[in-house]
Amino acid sequence: MQEKQAQVLIAGGGPVGMGLAIELGQRGIRTIVVERHPVPQQVPKGQNLTQRTMEHFHFWGAEEALRAARTIPREYGIGGLTAYGTLLGDYHYDWLQRELVRPYYFTDNERLPQYATEAVLRERVKALPSVEVLYGFTAEEVRQDTAGVSVIASERAGDRKIALHGEYLAGCDGSRSMVREQAGITETRSDHDRLMVLLVFRSRGLHKLLERFPGKSFFNVLHSDLKGYWQFFGRVDLGETWFFHAPVAPGTTKENFDAKTYLHRAAGATFDVELEHVGFWDLRVAVADTYRKGRVFIAGDAAHSHPPYGGYGINTGFEDARNLGWKLAAALRGWGGDRLLDSYDAERRPVFQSTARDFIEKAIESDRAFLEAFDPARDRAAFEAEWAARGGGARTEVSAFEPNYRGSPIVCGQPGAETNAIGGHSFAARPGHHLAPQPLSSGRNVYECLGGGFTLLSLDGDPADIAAFKAAAGALELPFDTVEDSREGGRERYEARYVLVRPDQFVAWAGETGPKDAPALLRKTAGFR
Repeated sequence: MQEKQAQVLIAGGGPVGMGLAIELGQRGIRTIVVERHPVPQQVPKGQNLTQRTMEHFHFWGAEEALRAARTIPREYGIGGLTAYGTLLGDYHYDWLQRELVRPYYFTDNERLPQYATEAVLRERVKALPSVEVLYGFTAEEVRQDTAGVSVIASERAGDRKIALHGEYLAGCDGSRSMVREQAGITETRSDHDRLMVLLVFRSRGLHKLLERFPGKSFFNVLHSDLKGYWQFFGRVDLGETWFFHAPVAPGTTKENFDAKTYLHRAAGATFDVELEHVGFWDLRVAVADTYRKGRVFIAGDAAHSHPPYGGYGINTGFEDARNLGWKLAAALRGWGGDRLLDSYDAERRPVFQSTARDFIEKAIESDRAFLEAFDPARDRAAFEAEWAARGGGARTEVSAFEPNYRGSPIVCGQPGAETNAIGGHSFAARPGHHLAPQPLSSGRNVYECLGGGFTLLSLDGDPADIAAFKAAAGALELPFDTVEDSREGGRERYEARYVLVRPDQFVAWAGETGPKDAPALLRKTAGFR
């Protein structure tokens, strides 16, 4: 049997696996990816890429290529519309207006099918000499001991087997993760007992009908019969291709399902339909009980899965990749301590639990309660008042979704703080929160000066404090840069003289004065005990 050696093995080369490979490859970490599909699968999903996700693509050197691959004009962002009764009914409001939080991020959002995103990631990986991808192979067997991990990769269309050896393994192999199961990682499920249909179809007539809603890319319909679960239409391109998912009766199959009638009823109008794909899935929320077992980590759908409500899935997976990638590289390069790898679970798992509980499932419950309590046929005035209030609440949801690591063991923040997805966007530099962009006196943006290690922003800082940081970083062999500027021109909005920024653009520490013990502060943020 052929054997191959790398520092990190990745099972699954979808968007999360490839994102992780890029994060590692750019840091010179020898990486092998095992991916079963030679080409991306042409099923549209994971289309809404947030401003934060596009920051990842910026740092991965793939932002320009991704934007060039978009299938919908730029004016069609990732905002949507919620309708009542039918898609073309009398009641609707704007939903998930992520443009409201644009000032707090360095990049604009983007929208394109996941298979197009995967194609861009695959091309970027080709340019990284330290990354090898085994296309057409499946990871079938996982073993680990105190010295490393081993994976048997089997060729799907042949009989080749390759024994892979590495120091760490990342399972990015989807919701039915073989890596998760063989590593002995259990998961907790919240089963909603709902069978859902996924349709992909072509229709120029539907595009014509929806010209009354310019600039919208996706549409969800609330109907009293569906108990808070959505009927969801989304554009794949402009003018012709669509995807749709919605609840269906138990026992529904491709053979007994009248897809066209269902689509017409959900839209409230008839239009041409050319079906390209009919599939079914069970609506549930699942989260692994740990994201790490020894030398094995899991990320993306292998670690967490939920219904495709709100565009959280693929974006959460990319954040997993970014968080895990720099920490694995730090451990392998010697500038990350024992606690750094443990912090991946401590940071990312509570964020997903909160996302599922406080946003996805809460939305389902809120919609169900609304549909039970209000009906325009029963009391039009009460319905319309509540409908208007819900429209305002849709804006609040976008602002409130702000994943953070306030309670992380490697963040120097307020004692007793909790890591979750609930926050509030702010320009202030807050430990455990994403750093907002600001211009520098040079005309560049702070984000253009952030590198692959830690960065200290010093705004009218004391040279002695800066020197103390540099000395402490040198003693730890920590990748460390400084950005020095005045505390004006927008930078005063950070509300701190010093801001220590992590490799993933989260704030590790912020203060008005230099720390009393710079070595201890850096040891904590780098995960040393």
